[in-house]
Amino acid sequence: MIDVRNLSKTYGRTLAVDRLSFTVRPGQVTGFLGPNGAGKSTTMRMMLALDRPTEGRVLIDGRPYRELREPLRRVGALLEARTVHGGRSARGHLRWLAQSNHIPLTRVQEVIDLVGLDAVAGKRSKGFSLGMSQRLGIAAALLGDPGILLLDEPVNGLDPEGVHWIRNLLRELAAQGRTVLVSSHLMSEMALTAQHLLVIGGGRLLADAPIAELVGGHASLEDAYFALTAGAVR
Repeated sequence: MIDVRNLSKTYGRTLAVDRLSFTVRPGQVTGFLGPNGAGKSTTMRMMLALDRPTEGRVLIDGRPYRELREPLRRVGALLEARTVHGGRSARGHLRWLAQSNHIPLTRVQEVIDLVGLDAVAGKRSKGFSLGMSQRLGIAAALLGDPGILLLDEPVNGLDPEGVHWIRNLLRELAAQGRTVLVSSHLMSEMALTAQHLLVIGGGRLLADAPIAELVGGHASLEDAYFALTAGAVR
């Protein structure tokens, strides 16, 4: 479970996140939506202790991320697919991550097979397409078999088969009782994938509800989203 309480972040005079409070619960896929500049990426970075909050806190199963031992066993994350050293192979990158968190090296081949990278696992990542880089990032997130997953735009660069695969994978992981938070700009994909939605705009929480409740009397999730975020685009 991820517990966010009164979370704020300022950069100079810019207020990026404004007193956010919500809980991401296990057993469902939670979509994290908002216009560009809404504060989604900043919030996810604070969850992972990559940015320090100006105020408030984030707890991962009751503890700050910085206090987690072997964090890849607790939290798997994909924020930016192209952060892998280009000279490393996919297998080499995953082996390095596994060793850093005392994860059995047998797990490396398991996630390579799971994400469909076996044919290119020995190649340097600098030659990967965006879709292949996304699959490697997803493999890294799954490496420690974590109970919590944070994924920012996981379908970016994937072909239709890959989109279908990640959609089913996320729902399966949630059904196993994991906490799954997915940020996306694709309304149609969130409508098929998520059971619960968090919507933010201007750094503030606009909605925290099951997807069926949020759509309500609107014709589609897209219509409900635009009605919520009208006036929230910076």
